[in-house]
Amino acid sequence: MAAAETPVANATGSPHVDAGDAGYRKDLKSRHINMIAIGGAIGTGLFLGAGGRMAGAGPSLFIAYAVCGVFAFFVVRALGELVLYRPSSGAFVSYAREFMGEKGAYTAGWLYFLNWSTTAIADITAAATYAHFWAMFSDIPQWVLALIALAVVLTANLISVKYFGEMEFWFAIIKVAALVVFMLIGVFLVVTSHDIGGHTPGLATIGDNGGIFPAGFMPMLLLIQGVVFAYASVELCGVAAGETENPEKIMPRAINSIMWRVGLFYVGSVVLLALLLPYTAYSGDQSPFVTVFDRLGIPGAAGVMNLVVLTAALSSLNSGLYSTGRILRSMSMSGSAPKFTGVMNKGGVPYGGILLTAAFGVLGVLLNYVMPGDAFELVLNFASIGIIGTWAMIMVCSLLFWHRSKDGRVTRPAYQLPWAPYTQLVTLAFLASVIVLMWLDEGISRTTVNCLPLIAAALVGGWFLVRKRVAATAAAPKEL
Repeated sequence: MAAAETPVANATGSPHVDAGDAGYRKDLKSRHINMIAIGGAIGTGLFLGAGGRMAGAGPSLFIAYAVCGVFAFFVVRALGELVLYRPSSGAFVSYAREFMGEKGAYTAGWLYFLNWSTTAIADITAAATYAHFWAMFSDIPQWVLALIALAVVLTANLISVKYFGEMEFWFAIIKVAALVVFMLIGVFLVVTSHDIGGHTPGLATIGDNGGIFPAGFMPMLLLIQGVVFAYASVELCGVAAGETENPEKIMPRAINSIMWRVGLFYVGSVVLLALLLPYTAYSGDQSPFVTVFDRLGIPGAAGVMNLVVLTAALSSLNSGLYSTGRILRSMSMSGSAPKFTGVMNKGGVPYGGILLTAAFGVLGVLLNYVMPGDAFELVLNFASIGIIGTWAMIMVCSLLFWHRSKDGRVTRPAYQLPWAPYTQLVTLAFLASVIVLMWLDEGISRTTVNCLPLIAAALVGGWFLVRKRVAATAAAPKEL
């Protein structure tokens, strides 16, 4: 392992150095970070999840996407300020360690692992579901396809960060290009009132099918926890900042662009879907974009779009393996994660942490074997708990950072979260309300919330197991 640097104040006055940052290569370029930011805001939650949510809540789904998108932007903007203060591959785990101590870092890290270990299961489930669209794969069991997806992405992720960056760059290009094409075609169909499988698109599609809230206001509110999942990767660019040169120039531009991308791609796409077909035409079994092209009857169009949404699932899985590998390494260096998760290969890849996340993906393969019909919704709810916990920790770190800046102990960079500390407090209140909404939703969502005491007990029990190692690591002399 490369030696940790001697703690010295950086340009913004921070004396904190994370030992987990040593050994990484600065191979991610501006184009990688920009497209990672885009890819993080466009994923499985839109390409697959929007179908079932549209069927449940109708056109009002666009409101849920818009509201959640605003708070997702606040979270990534808060993280961006911390990154400009001190770039770290440990990201919010490293900041939690600085502002809340090792207990905070331990909690932030394992909540993030809960997020991505369950998201990995959702992603390979989505990939297997997409693959069944083609007749050649229809007879292959879902769990086999899920295993293949995991093996392919894991292999690519273990090579080097440069390969990860290139994969995410092209994955994002494909996703953005597909959404742009879909939106151009969708606008054309609406403007020209072109027939779609016997239906004429337009405002009447919404008005004649119950309006914006065909099932009432509450279904839209209850879907918010699933919509939060759609934005699960927005924090990824903050993790990637530790492996890029000149993050102070690259990060603000990448983060600021997230807001308009959310408005254009998420809200715009959902509005178009609602205008093109009645909300009852969509389902959770098929991407809503594939549904539209299926109804159009254009030869091969649905297959191409299905390939795109398959790409989105693999992109999300790729991102999860990447980010958890870096987070677990930061934790391992402090003693709060297993030692093997801190091991790096010659390419500067923390493969131990990546393999641990992949192991949970294997559990997802088993879940696809046992309950292929419910696997996606089950793990999505647990992933939402991890996401909410991660976002809450980021905002708490941002709030503590703001307080320290008022005391003169740190200096905020020029790139700041606006309206602090009210932004942090309102975002934390929103995240708490999402938990309440999950409990109000009967079924899997309520069961997930009822598991919160078990998750808390597991975190507390885990802390008692690792606290001596954490204390010993902190007391050990650092190599110069």
